[in-house]
Amino acid sequence: MGGVDRVPISGAVLAGGLSTRMGTDKALLPLRPGDPPLAAVVVERLRSAVSDVVLIAPERPGYDALGAPVVPDRYPGAAALGGIATALEAATHEHCLVVACDLPFLNPRLLRWLAASAAGWDVVIPRLPGESRQGRGAVYQTLHAVYGKGCLPAIRGRLASGDLRVVGFFDEVRVREVDESEVRALDPDLRSFFNANTPQAADEARRLLDLEQPHGGRGGTGVGP
Repeated sequence: MGGVDRVPISGAVLAGGLSTRMGTDKALLPLRPGDPPLAAVVVERLRSAVSDVVLIAPERPGYDALGAPVVPDRYPGAAALGGIATALEAATHEHCLVVACDLPFLNPRLLRWLAASAAGWDVVIPRLPGESRQGRGAVYQTLHAVYGKGCLPAIRGRLASGDLRVVGFFDEVRVREVDESEVRALDPDLRSFFNANTPQAADEARRLLDLEQPHGGRGGTGVGP
């Protein structure tokens, strides 16, 4: 499943949040001394899978050094849905692989497979066991998914109505759900979906990084094939 080449779709990293749970700007946070900022790690891993990458974020100090052009959110106050709309409007390709800025273990093989699966769909999205504001059971991984420009009319309609749920427009477009077994074939531990969005989660990410790179490699991101 998937090759080693980048897929001709765009990529976007959403970094417009306030990082209230982290207590500091997580996009600029190095997980360990000498490591690049978290968002820079995400940008590099995403870039290994797609043709071009932008950062959807406010123009904050330090963001211009994260490795991707910064595109200001065109729908401020509209949460992730506004960020996805901005990413699609800014994308140079028909599809855009959108991820959050707090995913230090993004799996390039999985990203490339998702990107390569986009043809013929408006959304290609993993749906995994979990619990979120969507409810309990199978949860759509909305910030680890591919969206097509064909979603824009439905998204704009939801933005205009004030319904900011990302999943709210899914019944209006063609959605390819990627189930757990398909994901685990490329990412057995589902680590690609690990969110370093709290101090406790950041500590766990450091522990996992030290297990992966116990003798250095602090300046790198560990992007694999």
